[in-house]
Amino acid sequence: MLAEIITIGDEILIGQIVDTNSVFISKELNKIGVKVFQITSIQDERTHILKALEDAKNRVDLVLVTGGLGPTKDDITKQCFLEFFDDTLIEDEEVAKHIRHLFTHYFQRDPQPINLLQAEVPSKATILFNHHGTAPGMWMEKDETVFVSMPGVPYEMKHLMTESVLPAVIEKFHRPHIYHKTLLTYGMGESTIAEMIEGVENDLPVHVKLAYLPSLGRVRLRLSGSGTNEQQLIKEVDFQMQRIHTVVEEIAVGYENETSISQRIGELLVAQGKTMSTAESCTGGAIAEEITEHAGASGYFRGSVVAYATEVKSTLLGVPPELIKTHGVVSIPVAEAMAQQATKVLQSDYAVATTGVAGPDKGDGDDEVGTVCIAVASPGGVVSEKFLFGKARERVIRKSVNKAFEMLLKEISKN
Repeated sequence: MLAEIITIGDEILIGQIVDTNSVFISKELNKIGVKVFQITSIQDERTHILKALEDAKNRVDLVLVTGGLGPTKDDITKQCFLEFFDDTLIEDEEVAKHIRHLFTHYFQRDPQPINLLQAEVPSKATILFNHHGTAPGMWMEKDETVFVSMPGVPYEMKHLMTESVLPAVIEKFHRPHIYHKTLLTYGMGESTIAEMIEGVENDLPVHVKLAYLPSLGRVRLRLSGSGTNEQQLIKEVDFQMQRIHTVVEEIAVGYENETSISQRIGELLVAQGKTMSTAESCTGGAIAEEITEHAGASGYFRGSVVAYATEVKSTLLGVPPELIKTHGVVSIPVAEAMAQQATKVLQSDYAVATTGVAGPDKGDGDDEVGTVCIAVASPGGVVSEKFLFGKARERVIRKSVNKAFEMLLKEISKN
């Protein structure tokens, strides 16, 4: 079974917003065995929308449309649906009642006539009630293809997908089972890993595929399988993944959607009854941000000092000024001092520190753009490394964060 996602809105095409709707929809469809054949972003323009609907009808079984359902003149998806399905509008009393309730309850005023236009829907449509907004979803069919239109507001779209669309798709379509399992690895390149697991990869059954997903110091290994027997499929993919895991055990962190490297660090710290902190310069708090994404981080994360300016490294962290003067702000001795001082200032067992030149300018020193020093202080001492991560600022920061986590995990795992 194939699906196509169509997102409508000039704001997507001019880069004003990021199309997160397609990402969410794709993941949800994949979970129920629906393959996304194509994702299309189009402008709020009648002929463009009609052509996209017609083209999709000839390609797939299910078309999911988001956007263009607002009450203003530039929202024309509903009108295009009327033309495409040769239909007329009727007022849905339940939707109209819901709109009045939203306005009187939350805005303490009556809705304007333009707002009540949202209750006018195609007569042939099955209405998908939108509990979280004024624009309902619409389910319509043409030439054995199902078309579903949903609001572009992510919050509203997600609830419609989970509450109405997915159950309806499951009921209507016969779908194969699709199962993915993804192993997270750190600190080794794609080609090296490929050599390590070549034997396992060559031995995979034809309906199980391996994908390498590299990104800045980490590689995700994803196994994907499809079949009619869900339990057998899960068992088979899990078995093959365990074979891969055994080969790459030294660089394996955990499984995607189950754990991440920052989450794994937290689990180890909790198990050991230890704490950590960060002293960040070039990463600007990005390490701390990722740590605190996880519920319960307060149980092991003491805090962070973002010592971005050179003088802050001395005044707040207590790094000796003569050390900075002698070795330079981007140096192994300074990184090590930052990490060691963080354990004292923030009273933690472990600390990771970063100091570097993210670019595009060199900053206070003469070090080449992309130079980064990372240190990890632990109860057993301090370890550090110096890296050259290239000249692209965002890439330098992301690589620094990834490497810092890799080094920190290695030290914590020793205990």
